[in-house]
Amino acid sequence: MRNFVLRLLSVQPYPLLASCILLVFLAEAFVIQATWAGTQDHRHSKLSTSSHPSQKSRVKGKTASLAPVTVINLRAMSNSRETRLVLDLDRHPEVTEQQADNPRRVIIALPNTSLSQVARTQVEDGTVPFPFVITQITPHAVAVSLPTTAFQTYKQFTLSDPPRLVIDVMPPLEQSPSPIEETQTTPPRADPVGPQPTQPRAKSYTTIVIDPGHGGKDPGAIGLRRTAEKDITLKVALRLKELLRNRRDVRVLMTRDRDVYLELEERAKFANRHGADLFVSIHVNSHPSRLVKGLEVYHFGEAKDQRALEVAARENGTPMSSTGVGWEFLVADLLTTKKIEASLELAWNAKEAMVTQMNGPYDVTDHGVKTAPFYVLRFTSMPSILAEVAFISNPDEEARLQKPTFIRDVAQSLCQGILSFLANNK
Repeated sequence: MRNFVLRLLSVQPYPLLASCILLVFLAEAFVIQATWAGTQDHRHSKLSTSSHPSQKSRVKGKTASLAPVTVINLRAMSNSRETRLVLDLDRHPEVTEQQADNPRRVIIALPNTSLSQVARTQVEDGTVPFPFVITQITPHAVAVSLPTTAFQTYKQFTLSDPPRLVIDVMPPLEQSPSPIEETQTTPPRADPVGPQPTQPRAKSYTTIVIDPGHGGKDPGAIGLRRTAEKDITLKVALRLKELLRNRRDVRVLMTRDRDVYLELEERAKFANRHGADLFVSIHVNSHPSRLVKGLEVYHFGEAKDQRALEVAARENGTPMSSTGVGWEFLVADLLTTKKIEASLELAWNAKEAMVTQMNGPYDVTDHGVKTAPFYVLRFTSMPSILAEVAFISNPDEEARLQKPTFIRDVAQSLCQGILSFLANNK
């Protein structure tokens, strides 16, 4: 024991002191690290229930935001003073505004946003009221257009819990009674006014261009009984022309009235050159399966499914790979806001009339209203539809297409749909 004490006393004091200090520092660092870890766990658990995300959650949010915002649902409400459109979203969007001309309108754009299937259906079935026009202008961009002539003022803002974009539109002054007008019991005295400028006379008739599909060297689809689409479309078109010409307020023109070949570009230019108000292209459908039958009506837009794209490719005479182009240029091209809205309404009127009038005697299958990039619809500058009145590939419907009574009924139902549209859009 005495020897151990002597050896201990013989050790130099400075190295021993340094070793003790190092041990104390390491112990202190260990305690701080353990304390910080516990504090972080406690802080993370608190922040997970608060409105301020932690640094870790912010990184996750940034990654998730790369996916498009989704418009889950559309809602609209209106009263005598304003119309409100609400876009229900899955998270907050980026919103931009810009002015556009020809026609003048405000475009409220949502980049990196897409419509859900529910929202797409609402856009197509007329749920969205005037003056709002909602368009999926690209696969990842949505636009809400407002014609400047349709409102006095507007405002748009976003809300949280849940995320929403709200757009309020006040109608023009002449459509919105002031509070004074509502509370007055006696009409105000009218002040004398000077002579008013003469308003231009409205056109006394509506010009409708009927376009029988195919013709000449282009027979279109061929049935099992060798029935040619070009012959059926011409028969329906001529009968439709007779029905519409009975109205004094309608002027009817046809892109072809005999078996001649016309380029698609010629058909569109014909309608534009004659200042047409409506363009109705008549076709007969075809399908690889002989069991498929029924009717469907198209207006221009992005093909929603493979089948719609195939129909457009066949009618355009173009390969599938180059048929779907053009939708990205919709806002800046001939398809104005009003045309998109009116084409959709015309398509629904035509389809509903055909199904209603023909479903009894013919047991019609309703394939609905669809969008596809048809050339003749893209380059016409007025509301335009393309009606596929039956499936020539179906033996039963091919037999019907050869009967004058079926041709008459198709033309009559199309005529009724057009007149219903005109009655609602005087």
